[in-house]
Amino acid sequence: MRVRALFSFLALLTISPAYSDAPARKLPEAIENSIGIKLVLIPEGNFKMGSDEAVESLARGYPQYDLSRFLALGDEAPVHEVHITRRFYLARYEVTVDQFKRFVDASGYQSEAEADGTGGYGYNAHYEPEKSARGDAFEGRSLKYSWRQPGFKQGGDHPVVNVTWNDAAAMSKWLSEKEGRRYRLPTEAEWEYAARAGTQTRYYSGNAPASLPRIANTFDLDAQVNWPRWKEYATPGHDGFVFTAPVGNYAPNAFGLYDMHGNVWEWCADWYGERYYASSPVNDPSGPFSGAVRVRRGGSWHTWPLYVRSSYRNWNTPETRYVLVGFRLLLEVDAKE
Repeated sequence: MRVRALFSFLALLTISPAYSDAPARKLPEAIENSIGIKLVLIPEGNFKMGSDEAVESLARGYPQYDLSRFLALGDEAPVHEVHITRRFYLARYEVTVDQFKRFVDASGYQSEAEADGTGGYGYNAHYEPEKSARGDAFEGRSLKYSWRQPGFKQGGDHPVVNVTWNDAAAMSKWLSEKEGRRYRLPTEAEWEYAARAGTQTRYYSGNAPASLPRIANTFDLDAQVNWPRWKEYATPGHDGFVFTAPVGNYAPNAFGLYDMHGNVWEWCADWYGERYYASSPVNDPSGPFSGAVRVRRGGSWHTWPLYVRSSYRNWNTPETRYVLVGFRLLLEVDAKE
């Protein structure tokens, strides 16, 4: 524990502060909101966003992958300086099943999977992806699947899945109105800044995929039992879960955030732009003004190690609901605070 604490302290020291003229008022380092979401204060600061790791280096780190997978990572470049000029609170954990249920019960909201009559995706042990029209790893869309039923057992402390970007935005709006403070999804830059927590390595645990079972629930030797054809891509080791894990089950990063790698993909506020990094502003970038797909980050319980790196960018349409996707909320700090 002492070694982990020292690691976290040293990582925080590497974050360059973003200075302002007026001294910031001291705020609580951690708070809990009206529905039990715990949030931690993330300081303003500067960091290097993205990755320009050479294909040769990636090939050494992930020797089982085809070269084409490394060549497809061009949207992570160029590495560029980003200044996060405003501190904010970020949920310590991903939104859980219980927390989403409190929102639904209190507001009467129907998730898109339920409201549009098409359902979501789920795990079915008898489903054969290779015989499906799309070859998808999971069965769907189907009305038998939604955030209430993803096809595998979840406790109330597991991250909610089968939720769309629009569902996440609706919960943010409801909480904002309920508490009189602005909740929202983090921008892609805020998300990566918070995930890295002062590191520039592939994961906040280092560069080795073998370091992941200590900090993340990914596609590992436990999960590959259900998908043996992808065994060679599995994270080496066992993280203890085949599907989602209870939030906060693994070691946090230096900011005190859990599951920034794995468990579920997390929706971000931004529209996705493949070449956005080339023209991104330095201060508080928030993505393109418009687009067709929204960013999601962090990987999931079914994601290979290459794709849970801090810099990896993923995306999908705002109405996409999937058994691997959830979200985490950000609470803005008022400029006067």
